Amino acid sequence: MKITKLLPFSVLFAASTLLPASAVAEAFVAPFGGYSFGASEFDVTAENTGEPGALKISESGHYGFMAGITTRDPGDIYFLYSHQGTDLRSGGSFSPDIITDLNVDYFHLGGSLYFPNGNLRPYVTASLGLTQMRPGDDYSTESRFSMGFGAGIEYQMTEAFSLFADARGYATFVNSSSALFCDGGECLWSISADIMWQGQANLGLKFKF
Repeated sequence: MKITKLLPFSVLFAASTLLPASAVAEAFVAPFGGYSFGASEFDVTAENTGEPGALKISESGHYGFMAGITTRDPGDIYFLYSHQGTDLRSGGSFSPDIITDLNVDYFHLGGSLYFPNGNLRPYVTASLGLTQMRPGDDYSTESRFSMGFGAGIEYQMTEAFSLFADARGYATFVNSSSALFCDGGECLWSISADIMWQGQANLGLKFKF
């Protein structure tokens, strides 16, 4: 009898301790668009000729979204997807005709920490995940581990809607002297690099619910 009497009380107590935490957390979706710039230039060697040269991902626009939940810090945790449709341009002693379309996607898990000041909410952010590079021809998709970091500012229009702008940097870890974009036994280039750097400037909308 005592156990059955205490059970409802214990359930209510557990619920009361969990409710404040769940009430604080809010889900959000944040679509954004912007410009990708400052990608590293790779020193490469053509696999078929052994000719040295350089490759670089062209600057271009991108778009994406974040989806996540807020935390008490105040901050948030999120999943980020970013897509850039661009091309891989050759340099050095390569022929200028060697150009391939390239899609660059980031799949990251991250978090932000805010420093509220009225309606303005400056923040810093960091993330990690994968960078996926997909050439336009019938060559292999390349996926590499990457990390991101950035800073921005959010303007709270209402409790459920805000505008934000930020700048982010991504470091993609590329194995030195590895082959890129292979088709069976045929590869386009061997790359001599450890990290590919790329920057982003973003503008977006944030919806909480």
